Amino acid sequence: MPAERLMPTTESADLIDLVRDIAGKELRPRVDEAERTGTFPREVFRTLGRTGLLGLPYPEDVGGGGQPYEVYLQVIEEIASAWASVGVGTSVHALSCFGLFHVGTPEQQERWLPEMLGGELLGAYCLSESHAGSDPAAMRTRAVREGDEYVLNGAKAWTTHGGVADFYKVMARTSDDGGRGISCFLVPADTPGLTADNPEQKMGLMGSTTATVLLDDVRVPVERRLGEEGQGLSIALAGLDAGRLGIAAAATGVAQAALDTAVAYAKERETFGRAIIEHQGLAFLLADMAAAVESARATYLAAARLKDLGRPYGRQASIAKLVATDNAMRVTTDAVQVLGGAGYTRDFPVERYMREAKVMQIFEGTNQIQRLVIGRHLAR
Repeated sequence: MPAERLMPTTESADLIDLVRDIAGKELRPRVDEAERTGTFPREVFRTLGRTGLLGLPYPEDVGGGGQPYEVYLQVIEEIASAWASVGVGTSVHALSCFGLFHVGTPEQQERWLPEMLGGELLGAYCLSESHAGSDPAAMRTRAVREGDEYVLNGAKAWTTHGGVADFYKVMARTSDDGGRGISCFLVPADTPGLTADNPEQKMGLMGSTTATVLLDDVRVPVERRLGEEGQGLSIALAGLDAGRLGIAAAATGVAQAALDTAVAYAKERETFGRAIIEHQGLAFLLADMAAAVESARATYLAAARLKDLGRPYGRQASIAKLVATDNAMRVTTDAVQVLGGAGYTRDFPVERYMREAKVMQIFEGTNQIQRLVIGRHLAR
């Protein structure tokens, strides 16, 4: 059953109804086949773009939806509960627009932001490298300035939408000054020298294309640098706080879907003459699952409300990402247990939910990194 929501306005309540309608008509009928075949649903993102769902947390005057994060994240959750690959992709797209909105010049924003936020252009975010995941300051991809251009060389690993995006937000080294030597560039997908390796063969999120993006003498005009030279890592890390909330919401959506499936099955499946939900041992397991979903939602909403008020929220974003994704892993694993042998087959979606939840403990900063971030905040 749909999650019970307390939306801040009538408009936002109507927005959730719209998202649920789109999920029922456009997402759920396609998800099983696309995830089985590993098909990237580009047309689904066009639909989300046309309905204004890809730019929700950005102001209307630049082509966004003008919604607070409290609302935007609940939209992400609803989308992910229907199709996790699309929920994660929507969050990644918003993250790929973050640098342009926050540090782009008015000319850059006017030129590119409306199409990006309107969903005509799908974005990707290139930070990690094969040897520089949790430590992005160790990246080796380089951008060397030659006159009015930068020449980029390197490889960016684990890129969501790699090979299918229309633009890439790329972090590259412009000096050897550690984390202060990284700059940020907005690179169109059709730039000569930019290619994507074969997509990764993953455990889950088959409908979300993940690939290494290869940069071979990619020439980028100076006007496509976002912010100043050396500002790239700070842009990336600021965006990650918001991105972690998106993943927390997506993980909560997957957990909610797993809970819903488990409850429905437990009401129908009978043992010893009664529905298994009436057996205390199973009822308690379902109760713990429900508590985990509700607490995850409350945690990401608390962080979102701080962000909406313009207050620091980095620690709370890490807590939300940690709690929501760990809870999702536990809830989806328990959902498989509730369904028993049936849960271990592909006749039911809970095995897919379990595989999808696993990666959410890893990307946008592993949960070990989240604990490190939280600890550092406490030490201050």
